[in-house]
Amino acid sequence: MSDQIAFFDPPPALSLRQIIELTGAAASSDVNLDDVVHSVAPLDRAGPTDLSFLENSKYGDQARATQARACLVAEKFAANLPPLTTALISKDPYRSLALVAGVMYPKAMRPSSIFGAQGVSPGSFVHPQARLEAGVVVDPGAVIGAGAEIGKGTVIAANAVIGPNVRIGRDCYIGPAAKIVHSLIGNRVLLHGGVALGHDGFGFAMSAKGHLKVPQIGRVVIQDDVEIGANSCVDRGSNRDTIIGEGTKIDNLVQIGHNVTIGRHCVLASMVGVSGSTVVEDFVVLGGQVGVTGHVRVGAGSQIAGSSDIMTDVPRGSRWGGTPARPIKQWFREIATLKNIVKKGKPSAEDPSETLA
Repeated sequence: MSDQIAFFDPPPALSLRQIIELTGAAASSDVNLDDVVHSVAPLDRAGPTDLSFLENSKYGDQARATQARACLVAEKFAANLPPLTTALISKDPYRSLALVAGVMYPKAMRPSSIFGAQGVSPGSFVHPQARLEAGVVVDPGAVIGAGAEIGKGTVIAANAVIGPNVRIGRDCYIGPAAKIVHSLIGNRVLLHGGVALGHDGFGFAMSAKGHLKVPQIGRVVIQDDVEIGANSCVDRGSNRDTIIGEGTKIDNLVQIGHNVTIGRHCVLASMVGVSGSTVVEDFVVLGGQVGVTGHVRVGAGSQIAGSSDIMTDVPRGSRWGGTPARPIKQWFREIATLKNIVKKGKPSAEDPSETLA
């Protein structure tokens, strides 16, 4: 058995010329553009056949010691690289590396059948009234309900459950043990293992007599090119649709409540929770563990710092943080002020107030 198990095929070699054409990076005139790299690697692990990247001064020491053959680098950091590492100047080194890695490791861009299946596998359960276009792959253990429709090129992984009348577009991936009901899904959508879409929203009419369940009669609508990470949940609407806009990327372990609208090309990091009937407009970034209360609006282009709590509307283009969240400059000033107060008012070691009764 190999000491190092490889889960992806060996990548093709790429010349520096090909990398420049792919990314738009620039190299000095004395560089041999026919030199090749065989893989990508972080600065501290890269060898003489690897490509790396640098865009953060925090990794300057690693850059100076790297053995990488070439490095995609912001111009202001190019001088950090050793003489044997070719600097490929890029305006966005991380994005450039992603472009190169996508060419070298195409199978890492989109999951495939867990079972290596082609077509509908024995051991799957497809209702006779379900409609699957040619080229759909269904792994063993998957269940597809009556009236479900699935477009060509889509993979339904092992033990996924697709409920009655669900619509799934073309070239999608539904991960193992995903559970999809009451949902309409566009094209090129990636749902990783354990994702749950379209289940009951959390709605109860509470009273001293007990909590009466409110029927959840809406749907979940997932637009094109959305990706949702493992074990995230999107509840169906109670009386309108829960909507995830095109191109939005949602991390693992995220909870989206009923009637929520998430706009286009948003980014939600792990453990974000968005409460019911909230609107998150286009190109919003919610850092890890952000909590958003219900019935608020987060304006387009806003960025919310991790672990913050949104309790009121956020204006467009804002940068907020804290609990409760407020404009980030105000938050930083408050933290600095509090530190100064504590520092100035710190009691001496002999202060009897420090002694516990």
